[in-house]
Amino acid sequence: MSSLTTRKGAELDNLFSGLIASKTRIKLLVRFFFNPMARSYLRELAKELDVSTNSVREELNQLSRAQLLTFEKSGRQVYYAANTAHPLFPELRSMVGKLMGIDQVIDGIVNRLGHMEKAYLIDDYAEGRDTGIIDLVLVGNIDPYHLNDLSRKTERYIKRKIRTMVMTRQEFEAMQDRFKKRPRVLIWESPESAG
Repeated sequence: MSSLTTRKGAELDNLFSGLIASKTRIKLLVRFFFNPMARSYLRELAKELDVSTNSVREELNQLSRAQLLTFEKSGRQVYYAANTAHPLFPELRSMVGKLMGIDQVIDGIVNRLGHMEKAYLIDDYAEGRDTGIIDLVLVGNIDPYHLNDLSRKTERYIKRKIRTMVMTRQEFEAMQDRFKKRPRVLIWESPESAG
């Protein structure tokens, strides 16, 4: 990875905060647009983001008025989600991925490991929570020393910790039930696996 890649990430971060003055709004965009399948309600978001419910409510209302979020009432809760039909959805999702460093993880690690079949983002980042620790499940025949070297280099650029779990296809298939209970997003798949 070059210093140009690092500069691009910093510039995007500055661009996001320059365009959007509200840090809460940025966190909500990351939360919803990184994993568009995620649904959340007001109090859950306020607790997760450690801000007042009024601040979150105001931002949710603005994002809903802009039709970037959809909402659905279920009992006493109103659940919000990314509006995947919005014309800006692909661009916002791409920007959020770059902001979180996931594009650099794919470029710096996933694309450089030989004999890999699939890469999953799990837990916090799979839910769109930028906690500073990126958890990956890598499926395939992977050299752990090469992976460790690539992970350390990528961590320096994205300023986040990367934890990896390497499994063979058979190990991954045997643990499917456990992984179904955890949030996960497929971020890379080899053409041979997809076919």
